Amino acid sequence: MEATAATPDSLESSSRLWSWITTTDHKRIGILYGATAFVFLLIGGLEAMLIRWQLMKPDNDFVSAETFNELFTMHGTTMIFLALMPLSAAFFNFIIPLQIGARDVAFPRLNAFSYWVFLLGGLFLNASFLFGAAPDAGWFGYANLTSIQYSPGVNIDFWAMGLQILGIASLAAAFNFIATIINMRAPGMKLMRMPVFTWMAFITQFIIVTAFPVITVALVFLMFDRMFGANFYNPNAGGDLLLWQHLFWLFGHPEVYILILPTMGMVSEILPTFSRKPLFGYPVIVYSGILIGTIGWGVWSHHMFASGMGAAADTYFGAASMLIAIPTGVKIFNWIATMWGGKIRFTTPMLFSIAFIMLFTIGGISGVMHASPPTDLQQTDTYFVVAHLHYVLFGGAFMGIFGAIYYWWPKVFGRLLNERLGKLHFWLAFIGLNVTFFPMHLIGMLGMPRRVYTYSAELGVGGMNLAATIGALTLGFSTLVLVYNIWHTAAKGEKAGKNPWGAATLEWAMSSPPPVYNFSVIPEVTSRLPLWTVGGMNEIPDVPPEPIHVPGGSYWPVLAALGLVGFFTGALMHSLWVALAAAAVLVVSVFKWAFEPFEM
Repeated sequence: MEATAATPDSLESSSRLWSWITTTDHKRIGILYGATAFVFLLIGGLEAMLIRWQLMKPDNDFVSAETFNELFTMHGTTMIFLALMPLSAAFFNFIIPLQIGARDVAFPRLNAFSYWVFLLGGLFLNASFLFGAAPDAGWFGYANLTSIQYSPGVNIDFWAMGLQILGIASLAAAFNFIATIINMRAPGMKLMRMPVFTWMAFITQFIIVTAFPVITVALVFLMFDRMFGANFYNPNAGGDLLLWQHLFWLFGHPEVYILILPTMGMVSEILPTFSRKPLFGYPVIVYSGILIGTIGWGVWSHHMFASGMGAAADTYFGAASMLIAIPTGVKIFNWIATMWGGKIRFTTPMLFSIAFIMLFTIGGISGVMHASPPTDLQQTDTYFVVAHLHYVLFGGAFMGIFGAIYYWWPKVFGRLLNERLGKLHFWLAFIGLNVTFFPMHLIGMLGMPRRVYTYSAELGVGGMNLAATIGALTLGFSTLVLVYNIWHTAAKGEKAGKNPWGAATLEWAMSSPPPVYNFSVIPEVTSRLPLWTVGGMNEIPDVPPEPIHVPGGSYWPVLAALGLVGFFTGALMHSLWVALAAAAVLVVSVFKWAFEPFEM
């Protein structure tokens, strides 16, 4: 389909369903990513509620052991791959082109393809519940729990194929953003003038394009073992069980930084805005992010200290795991220094960002404990590790993302979320999180293993588990407050101007929400903080001086995504004809989209 010429009269955003299905506008795709990921967040949260209800008291029989295994497997998989990563992707899509002065991403159709593959991959994975075959071997998929001998159904096939589909979506998006940030920055937008959020997102994309091929190899080996009788993970036939652990954690630890680096970027935008000060040590923040993305590749085996790797490997990975705490700690001191002496406004985004610093630090301190092999051997496979993981990912990543939702909501939708409801959401989330996860440190030290569906009263942890369940219910209710806030704002929210927070970066130089073309005139940037610097950028007129060509809609990315997921569906069904037909749809769709007339 041909591009459309954008004029003031032709830029009325259509609300028709078809226009959303065929959209290639980065802003709409960002909204689709965010809405879909939020629904999956609610699903993952419901799974967590059921887990906590089962563990509320000793010897509970609320769910069976089999159901519990399905719940904690899908909870972990959903929160990481279907909620946290795509929530970050929502901000990548909407905010990055605006922050760098671009009218769209480098490859709008590839961008649409990545979203539809993500959506269909998430539906594919959750369709396992409809067939009574939800993945049940843990979100980490350790061999030989995933072998055909111990998991003979299609549960693990859903998981292995679903993750490969989601990996393709992530890779497509990552290549797109790398090309966008390198090639489409506005004149004068040098690398060291880019906002920190864009920088952290940039580093994240490189981690994605190098980490996801690793997990893809591991999953392909697993599929060959299960479907074709290969023996990659079968020690009786020359395979190696630890091969899966090395491949999984070689992906899995960089994945932690895929999850946390974008949030560090979000917090680095929010703190200066509400401290009325430039970010302290901007170059150090950027270089420390690059160091985290680099050193993160050398620490994966601290997840494997209990596997008996030997003294030399334990020494190296212990030292590397302690070393990576340095660039992370540097950021924390920079954030504190940014607030020091500032005119702080305790808005909802600011409260979430301050909580991020505190809670992520708690998770980081327990992470340094796990860098010591003797300490890790006492804590591994206990609820202490569950506490550590959730302080990093919920106390860190999710709390930062909640702050970013409140911060950028007026830019996306043109209305401010209600502050009173926002602060209620914050305090419920902050209290609920600590009541849920802090007792788990003690529960683990008292000997309760993770991944067990019940426990004996003699262990003496029933009271703390009850407290954790009450905290989890509070945490869940806090998210419902956000849902109500969104509904309330849509109906009665205060309208936002261009820059309701008085922020310094380029996305706040245009109307809220932005027009289809983003910038009527591409800005020329002369400062890292263009809206706080006199002459930091050229003036942007509200109306473009001439028609602007913007990407038109296309249905080929949707068909290509359907073909891709159809191929995996055929493999799951062991139907060659379904797989071949779907592959044909994929090939034809990509060919047609490649030769579709397109103009910017």
